[in-house]
Amino acid sequence: MTVPIIVTLDVMLARRKMTARDLAQEIGISETNLSLLKSGKVKGIRFATLEKLCIALDCRPTDLIDFEPPSP
Repeated sequence: MTVPIIVTLDVMLARRKMTARDLAQEIGISETNLSLLKSGKVKGIRFATLEKLCIALDCRPTDLIDFEPPSP
């Protein structure tokens, strides 16, 4: 079963010409945790972390997370 939530953090990083390492340092999380988030291998994200990501990347939560409903 695939999860219909798609993390598009890598797209925003590319648009901002920012490395994952720089972003991780700026928001205060490990590169490993950021990598897990980018790959969609996490089961959740704290709103505080989402807020830090949005501030650092000058974006909205919908720029980082997308929803693709399952096919009928």
